[in-house]
Amino acid sequence: MKFTNRKRLSTVNGEDSHISTEMTNPFIHEVRLTPLQKLKVAVMTVSLFPVRLLFAVFMMLLAWPFTFVGTQGWSEHTVEPLSWWRWLAKLALRSLMRAMWFFAGFHWIAVKGRLAPPTEAPILTVAPHSSYFDSIPVTMTMASVVMKAESKDIPVWGTLIKFIRPVFVSRSDQDSRRKTVEEIKRRASSAGEWPQIMVFPEGTCTNRSCLISFKPGAFIPGVPVQPVVLRYRNEMDTVSWTWQGPGAFKVLWLTLCQLHNSIEIEYLPTYTPSTEEKRDPALYASNVRHIMAKALGLPITDYSFEDCRLTMVRGPLALPSHTCLLEFSRLVRLLGLKPGASDQVLEEMACRARELCGHGRSLEGVAEFLRLPVTQTLQDVFALFEEHGQMDVREFVIALSIICRPFQHLETLQLAFRMFEAEEDGCIVEHELAVILKTALGVSDLTVCDVFRATDTGNKGKITFNDFREFLESCPNFLELFCCVQKPSPTGSLGAQNHSSGPDLLPQDPNTANPAHSKKQD
Repeated sequence: MKFTNRKRLSTVNGEDSHISTEMTNPFIHEVRLTPLQKLKVAVMTVSLFPVRLLFAVFMMLLAWPFTFVGTQGWSEHTVEPLSWWRWLAKLALRSLMRAMWFFAGFHWIAVKGRLAPPTEAPILTVAPHSSYFDSIPVTMTMASVVMKAESKDIPVWGTLIKFIRPVFVSRSDQDSRRKTVEEIKRRASSAGEWPQIMVFPEGTCTNRSCLISFKPGAFIPGVPVQPVVLRYRNEMDTVSWTWQGPGAFKVLWLTLCQLHNSIEIEYLPTYTPSTEEKRDPALYASNVRHIMAKALGLPITDYSFEDCRLTMVRGPLALPSHTCLLEFSRLVRLLGLKPGASDQVLEEMACRARELCGHGRSLEGVAEFLRLPVTQTLQDVFALFEEHGQMDVREFVIALSIICRPFQHLETLQLAFRMFEAEEDGCIVEHELAVILKTALGVSDLTVCDVFRATDTGNKGKITFNDFREFLESCPNFLELFCCVQKPSPTGSLGAQNHSSGPDLLPQDPNTANPAHSKKQD
């Protein structure tokens, strides 16, 4: 059986959802301009862009005095009645922010549904989260948001965000997550005294191709929430700002070069949790996500913010745009293996896999090796590697090491070599390198042959880990030189014997990561 992006049918409150699709990587976005679009952007760059940017910045600077006055005397822990002068400052700020978005090309903003009052829905959950332009509904509602504490120290911007009474998260405080949840619960239980809290439950920006897993923070208080969905209607998507794709300035530049930017905000009916959902925030979050996905007509996927680490790496062995590694990571997380896969555990699994000497294992044998029962999830994992009804558990260990240590590609390679090398000389031969590279990179036989010859400089017919490490150091872009990356096919397998496209799994050191990957995280 070969890996395939199977269509899945979701269930919402006992009813089957119509959402099913072929999954793509939600953390990658490409902007491809036609020659005509490039010409339009060139013209707008020297004409419309500087004017829009100037007026947008001017509106933000003009808003600063109102927010400065409005925040004087405010406490971060108590809420005071909105005095008349603060009410005027709030009105002025909303008007100026709307003018700023107008000059950015959002000439009209379509709004569907009704914004519930704080007493009815203390928390607003917004998705999909794909851009810093998602702050448009924040400026329209003046709802509080959850953001990192360092933001309040940014000149001008820090003063502006203080006015909406955000819930600040301190990355330097190890207990920050618990404190943030407690603060959300305190505000949500204030019977409307505090402003509504607007939460982006995905926790990171995606390309809007699906809804990834919702974090439970907004659902832990167990209070009613109002789902809010965003739609950007432009034919060319210039607003998406995710982990692989245009950087922040390029997104701003291309968006401001569009004659008009369309956004639609839809307020869905308030969702009141059941008793079971109040006890289980994960269930609450899942049910709300299904409702929002159905309204958007988007699929859902169990990919999460943690999976972004697999896509943000760069180097000679980087993850491609189409890979089943994310699917493997999702399944491993469902099996409960990922949190406990420490270096010591991986070494122990590698030793047991080596003792099998490459003998294939059946599904029951794999379950015994992993010390897990046979479940549907384990069957899905088996299907990723299976060839002729058998699975080489060494390939599983390699893939597991990759998703648990995405920045430590040399450690993963060394682990793989130890599972395959001969005891007498610590060497592997060409077909064994093929197994490793096919699991890690998805390369063809001919390419493996070329790589092996380039690594085996002494024509010994075998290589060691040190030989391959020296080859990587001398040829960091060997994937391009040896044409190792294949075009994605409708199906792919992690199994070494499959000649279809497999995943590029091994990343480079995090210091070489693209600076553009410091994307907005909530």
